[in-house]
Amino acid sequence: MSYNFTGTPTGHGTGGDTLTTDLNTQYDMVNMLWLGVCAPGVWLMVPGIGLLYSGLARKKHALSLLWASLMASAVCMFQWFFWGYSLAFSHHTKGNGFIGTLEFFGFRDVLGAPSSVSAVPDIVFAVFQGMFAAVTGVLMLGGACERARLFPMMVFLFLWMTIVYCPIACWAWNASGWLAKLGALDYAGGLAVHISSGHGGLIYALILGKRNDPVAKNGMPKYKPHSITSVVLGTVFLWFGWQFFNEGSAGNATIRAWYSGMSTNLAAGCGGLTWLFIDYFRCGKKWTTVGLCSGIIAGLVGITPAAGFVPIWASVIIGILTAAGCNVAVDFKSLLRIDDGLDCWALHGVGGVIGSVLTGIFAADYVNASAGSYAAPIEGGWINHHWKQVGYQLAGVCAAIAWSTTVTAIILLAMDKIPFLRLRLRPEEEELGTDEAQIGEFTYQEDTIFVPEPIRSHVSGEVPVAEAIDDKIMGEPKNASVKSDSTSN
Repeated sequence: MSYNFTGTPTGHGTGGDTLTTDLNTQYDMVNMLWLGVCAPGVWLMVPGIGLLYSGLARKKHALSLLWASLMASAVCMFQWFFWGYSLAFSHHTKGNGFIGTLEFFGFRDVLGAPSSVSAVPDIVFAVFQGMFAAVTGVLMLGGACERARLFPMMVFLFLWMTIVYCPIACWAWNASGWLAKLGALDYAGGLAVHISSGHGGLIYALILGKRNDPVAKNGMPKYKPHSITSVVLGTVFLWFGWQFFNEGSAGNATIRAWYSGMSTNLAAGCGGLTWLFIDYFRCGKKWTTVGLCSGIIAGLVGITPAAGFVPIWASVIIGILTAAGCNVAVDFKSLLRIDDGLDCWALHGVGGVIGSVLTGIFAADYVNASAGSYAAPIEGGWINHHWKQVGYQLAGVCAAIAWSTTVTAIILLAMDKIPFLRLRLRPEEEELGTDEAQIGEFTYQEDTIFVPEPIRSHVSGEVPVAEAIDDKIMGEPKNASVKSDSTSN
């Protein structure tokens, strides 16, 4: 028995009745396969960010940042299903391309109709773009390191993804978005991912205030990363995932995808070397590992809006300039007296701006055309003598910064007025550490012994608590009167 497919794809709604219409005939299976592979590749960036942030933090806050990465993925996936995809990528928009409609609310009708990139159906594009949403969410949470309460963080993330991320994604990536129609170029997320998350994280850090540091009462708190190994491992995950992030953003498996892949790797390498050499002369002639990792990430951020538009040789310039600019931004952040301890703004906010502007200079029409019949023609940037392109890029940059900073501040200030949504830990909780105060579990067990069940004594005061805990761990109680008995009184 086989289906008798006699229907014709409709091109809208679900794309047609799957019982009578083979919706797959509209698409090249290779394109669907490529984006399907890229989606889990991008998701690996989420634990990568968690490892990076955790390694840069102090040990007593390390687990909470790993927790935040997985929590962000869970919250963003639900938000994306609930209405996020519809607000960003519905086939119709409101406000002249400002925001999408709710036609895909709860993934209603998300199936076989052509998506915003017509080479793949809505369902494939929705899965791929859902990973971008998760990455953006966890990046932004870096501004809250070591002092934010976790339940309000979850509430804030859902609201932020809805009111900040989805509109900017609609502007830049939806075919009907106002920035897309204006002519601004954002290949894989300079505006929607990096500028929005970097500046959102900056506002989060500003409103939370500085961490409590008895040594630096009048200055900016500075702490050494507790695990350089985690920083390196996080960077490895990010670099690996970024190759799916940028190459998949072509929306198809054409030459343009692989071209952008080489640009991505070259910019990452040049960015890493640039930051490494700058820090060598600034840090007592030491080849700093954290500096190398920071430069790699800066180069990746800078090439993100440009990878599918610029010649490969331009990625060298973009990697170098972005890493140098982000390195300076780390010091400028201290002048602003904003405690962004994980450099979310310096790397992603500033790096996204630099990369977006440089896209307007180096965008080339022939690189974009390497997608063949899938390409939407562009006039290019300055190297094509299209002088207006930098203006379009600056329009997108200014719009994304203004929207992200203003709306983020409104959300956070409003939440902080609600008692059970108070944003910041109390001073004694912050001193104890987010892991112990908010989670009750620890990345490292040598400082705090965790006993999974209560230990009670039948004879009050006969055995010290510390001795009872030691007995419990060793498995041989030294005093028979000490029992781990949940029924004892």
